[in-house]
Amino acid sequence: MKHLCNLALAAAIFAASSFGAQWSIDPAHSDASFAVKHMMVSTVRGSFSGLKGTVEYDPNDLAASKASLVIDATTVDTRDQNRDQHLRSAEFFDVTKYPTISFVSKRIIPGANGKFQLIGEMTMHGVTKEVTFNVEGPAQPVKDAKGILHSGATATAEVNRKDFGLTWNKTLDGGGVMVGDDVELTVEVELVQAKPAGSASAN
Repeated sequence: MKHLCNLALAAAIFAASSFGAQWSIDPAHSDASFAVKHMMVSTVRGSFSGLKGTVEYDPNDLAASKASLVIDATTVDTRDQNRDQHLRSAEFFDVTKYPTISFVSKRIIPGANGKFQLIGEMTMHGVTKEVTFNVEGPAQPVKDAKGILHSGATATAEVNRKDFGLTWNKTLDGGGVMVGDDVELTVEVELVQAKPAGSASAN
């Protein structure tokens, strides 16, 4: 019994020390997706790849945790080439002028059952607005074959695309519009530990 207690204590210490660290987003195992109403009758879903960013997470001092994320807007994919080209054009994301979408956290509101709200500034289409993400995670870290720690988290939010200057639309003959205004965002990231919090930077 004493041995089991010691193992449990060691696991708890390991988890706390692991999370009090800086993490990098793994682009190969992370993506951002969106869902928006089409012609008021169906839902179009799309995604972005090429995510980059960092996370500093300390469960013992959640308020000091922070995150930053950059999404490559040119990678938008809705499984329809013509629609993707339209989304990249000046009528939507205008990726030639605004090739990235970014988010930088400002504060955190703790929640129950390991969830919290991450509030920060999202910049899209050259417009910056405050957005609140509901976050689940980070998950308990695990080691890969090289001994590197990995974790993961999922964040969701809802934004009005018109707030970011994405105003293109068409009125339907029977009433209503081609594209809905409210967009559901989901960001799923795999995190790789970069270095323990407070450790010296490499020269």
